[in-house]
Amino acid sequence: MSDVVERTLSALPGLLGQHDPGAGPGGGPGRVSATSRLGGLIRSITALSSKHEEEKLIQQEQTNLKATVSAPTTTLRLMKECMVRLIYCEMLGYESSFGYIHAIKLAQQGNLLEKRVGYLAVSLFLHENHELLLLLVNTVVKDLQSTNLVEVCMALTVVSQIFPREMIPAVLPLIEDKLQHSKEIIRRKAVQALYKFYLIAPNQVQHIHDKFRKALCDRDVGVMAASLHIYLQMIKKNASGYKDLTESFVTILKQVVGGKLPIDFNYHSVPAPWLQIQLLRILGLLGKDDPRTSELMYDVLDESLRRAEINHNITYGG
Repeated sequence: MSDVVERTLSALPGLLGQHDPGAGPGGGPGRVSATSRLGGLIRSITALSSKHEEEKLIQQEQTNLKATVSAPTTTLRLMKECMVRLIYCEMLGYESSFGYIHAIKLAQQGNLLEKRVGYLAVSLFLHENHELLLLLVNTVVKDLQSTNLVEVCMALTVVSQIFPREMIPAVLPLIEDKLQHSKEIIRRKAVQALYKFYLIAPNQVQHIHDKFRKALCDRDVGVMAASLHIYLQMIKKNASGYKDLTESFVTILKQVVGGKLPIDFNYHSVPAPWLQIQLLRILGLLGKDDPRTSELMYDVLDESLRRAEINHNITYGG
């Protein structure tokens, strides 16, 4: 078995938030943990020598899982374990549509860990036009109104990945409010959700452009960086409408090139290379065929190129 598989199996307990199966409530020495079942499935598949054998094994696994998730006595904890194995089956390319509705129920009814797995499964199983996704809207609205930061984060994450276009008005006011949240991770995820809305229904977020500008000036670098994705798309459509922000983008790029950002944003000693690329794209659009606007950015562009020549590690940032 490859080192990659072995490292994956050893990491599963931490990823699934589980410890010794005998240590938790209701867990006994004879109890088989979720990681043992999933680990056994992974080991069995990696030991196979043909695609036919894999299909036969997955078919049997799906049959067992279908019986378990459909049983009225199945607990949410067991449902979470089944959902992890269903995710693995889907990752291998085997549709497990019988489990989709149960993923939604898990996101609706479970505790934090179970809800997390339910949301993850939904985001992997469904697409934004899937009819079952409408059943998740009320849960998302409820979690966006929660006082628990983890629930709010999970709801914002799933909204930024998949959400039905026609239901955007149901959550848009709640997400707008999150732009003023005291926690930067909530503000950042709210911006990411609005970016998703802009891509699928730009007319529905036209009225909050002023809030995008506040996000651009946010004291947290992650929130500011997230807002750049929205601005790149808007400037592609109408560069003339954002010329007044040229100096703001230039100032941000100066801070990035000058190493003013937290070291976490560096990559191979290069200051935030992807952020630099995003800003250069924006400035390129703003300065196109506009000598006056271009003059505002010459100095910072020169500095950016000069530092790139000094630090050959910039090649890692591409």
